[in-house]
Amino acid sequence: MRVTTARVNLDALRRNFLAIRDHVSAEPGRRTPPSIVAVVKANAYGHGAEQVALTLEAAGAAMLACADIEEGVALRRAGVRVPILVFGALSVSEVDGLFEFGLTPTISTPTAGRAVQAAAERARRTIGYHLKIDTGMNRLGFRHDNLRRTLPALFASSHLTLEGVYTHFATADDPESDMFDEQRTRFDRALDEIALLRGPGAAGIIRHAANSAALLRDSRIWYDAVRPGLLLYGVVPPPLASTIPLEPVMSLTSRVVAVKGLRPGEGVGYGLRYRAGAPATVAVIPAGYADGLDTRLAGRGSVLIRGTRAPVVGSVCMDMMMADVTGLGVEPGDEVVIIGRQGSESWQQLDVREMAAAIGTIPWEILSRVGTRIQRQYTGSLEARDN
Repeated sequence: MRVTTARVNLDALRRNFLAIRDHVSAEPGRRTPPSIVAVVKANAYGHGAEQVALTLEAAGAAMLACADIEEGVALRRAGVRVPILVFGALSVSEVDGLFEFGLTPTISTPTAGRAVQAAAERARRTIGYHLKIDTGMNRLGFRHDNLRRTLPALFASSHLTLEGVYTHFATADDPESDMFDEQRTRFDRALDEIALLRGPGAAGIIRHAANSAALLRDSRIWYDAVRPGLLLYGVVPPPLASTIPLEPVMSLTSRVVAVKGLRPGEGVGYGLRYRAGAPATVAVIPAGYADGLDTRLAGRGSVLIRGTRAPVVGSVCMDMMMADVTGLGVEPGDEVVIIGRQGSESWQQLDVREMAAAIGTIPWEILSRVGTRIQRQYTGSLEARDN
């Protein structure tokens, strides 16, 4: 068994879900709180989609969201029963799986609409879908200012039933950007346009727009449902802050496999990018970029060993990295915390926001890149649906 392990606390995940639900239920003047579409794409941000999805379903998620049909199929095969929304583009996908596994597609282009329509005709089925509106991100979605031309053909289909409408914010995590409010205004106008085009058929359509950052920014865009992703896993999107009581769900640990002494001037790792200016001691840790660790951690990041921050030195290799443990009395077998807490008296913590800031990336990337060869160990248990 490899000693580098990701521990996933399902009880913390459930508590995070309930804390988010309580937060969006507390808005004054709202009769019905928004439901929660829990985002579990990219292997649940590296946490393990199957166990995470089942936990969130048991906690009361109204819907789960994944990136593509293949991810949705895996969730169904794991036993997930709640609706599953497929975010991704469908125009080049094998869409028959939507019907076999009861998935809800996103239609974001006319081509995708025609593909799902054709598959529905072949299956002699009617399928519900969510419509994505592009309000300025210029990725997927029907343009907000061209709906009268692009949507009538889609709405005319006898095999497609509109169940939801959504958009995605490009700058929700940037408080200085004016585009957030502009997108909100555009989406509201698009909803009015859709109501005119659909007439009585617009009643009961689920509207959603708020990812984790938008959920924290503005309750006006909670609409009928919110779509937390990063928040579920206990991480607040930087640079935002939150009063929601969240707990990190994943910790990443390893063990020291060797301890090496360096003489002054000696280097370590590929390229010998680090050289000791004085006698030094380095610990060798069996985790590297093949496990999803970023090579930029060298010279920028740290790990925790014996309750102390030990700088990552040399180069992050495919299967190993090194840390400067001079004066710490480190021995082979000592625990190494890459993400998480260490120490029973004075807790030391390394979280993904800190790691991301140190190497110039984002927490989403760090979590979702935790490699498949790292074993996930789950603590906590699934509980009955808590409504």
